[in-house]
Amino acid sequence: MPTPDHAVKSISIGDLVLGYSERGAGSPVVLLHSGGLSSRQWGRLVEQLAPAHRVVAPDFLGYGRSSAWPRDELFHFQLDVQATSALLDALAAPAHVVGHSYGGFVALLATLSRPRLVRSLALFEPVAFGVLHSREDAAARASLTLDGVEAALLDAGQGGQESWLRAFVEYWQGPGAWDGLPEAARQAFRAVGWKLFGEVRSLLLDRTPHQAYASVAVPTLLLSAETSPLAARRVVAHLAEVIPGARAETIGAAGHMAPITHAEEVNRSIVDHIARSEATPPRS
Repeated sequence: MPTPDHAVKSISIGDLVLGYSERGAGSPVVLLHSGGLSSRQWGRLVEQLAPAHRVVAPDFLGYGRSSAWPRDELFHFQLDVQATSALLDALAAPAHVVGHSYGGFVALLATLSRPRLVRSLALFEPVAFGVLHSREDAAARASLTLDGVEAALLDAGQGGQESWLRAFVEYWQGPGAWDGLPEAARQAFRAVGWKLFGEVRSLLLDRTPHQAYASVAVPTLLLSAETSPLAARRVVAHLAEVIPGARAETIGAAGHMAPITHAEEVNRSIVDHIARSEATPPRS
């Protein structure tokens, strides 16, 4: 059962339901999880933030407490952007928004949709791959097509199935990573595989240019890891150049899953960023 300061809530977006947990009181912080995971990935960060903040951790559509996604419908990331924007609408004050990977990408687009409802951004390797096209970053683009990675991840015939999930996990975490996961973790990926495929397919086809993010006008922290795939690191570099005043930090000796594998270091940077941002009055 939830404790008195830990509530389970939901909002409706048309026929869909976005479920989320809420803990603590104070200025709101919204935590957006990575594709294939759930809001549970932020457990340790919730503990650190809840004494001073109202911490809101949604499960994206198709995950956890939210509506399941039907196997016969192709998903597009804009539905998660709409759901996140609706959640921001429901809060009583502008929120600090934290996102990892897919969650970071959704956070950026929700900020463009609801600029006055976001107080700060802390993003770990947001997968805004459209910037690689607008910046004509040939090396980063080539790293996505190397060994047919992009083609495999766009393959609807295999989308969400075991071979596709293996390609997805091993792109981010390296050869052997799929087999190295506990069986419970592999089962969790299988349960959301088709929806995860829709996320990945639609974001790989996204062409939102880097110029679009120049309108982000809140304190922004961009985190990346030393051993992450080149494309992810280059997205962070391009965003750091275009978002006014953005700060970029690199987590050494870590990869794309650093918010989990190196949570202490990543969370410290996020908590510090939010504290600094609190000194910047939110826009009226």
